[in-house]
Amino acid sequence: MSVLYLVALAVSLTGMVVLDRRFRLFFWRDARRAAIVLVAGVVLFLVWDLFGIGLGIFFRGETSFMTGLQLAPELPVEEVFFLTLLCYLTMNVYGAASRLGSFRRRPRDTAPSTLGGSHSDTGMDARTGIEGGAER
Repeated sequence: MSVLYLVALAVSLTGMVVLDRRFRLFFWRDARRAAIVLVAGVVLFLVWDLFGIGLGIFFRGETSFMTGLQLAPELPVEEVFFLTLLCYLTMNVYGAASRLGSFRRRPRDTAPSTLGGSHSDTGMDARTGIEGGAER
């Protein structure tokens, strides 16, 4: 009985927690909401797995890296850790992307910009490339 895969999943989950804590992406932004979303995601994927197992689509692969412990026929204990990692990773990526998106939407400084304005020295509108500004 090997626990290598389970340890790898636990280490990866620990990494997700560290990133979340450092950048306040998911649980450290709103713990109650994060717990609800994470549990809902894991339960949804577990139900999906159970349907797939019941229909004969999913089955447990044999490998020496897994513990061999099963929660149900063809459902290894590592699957719960994997699904938790998958959902946590997704929510951390979403948190990071939404932060980057809001950072990019933030108004710029009052410094002049060559993008989106008009070129006073050429008389051309930077957005349209039409001399004398945009057509009205």
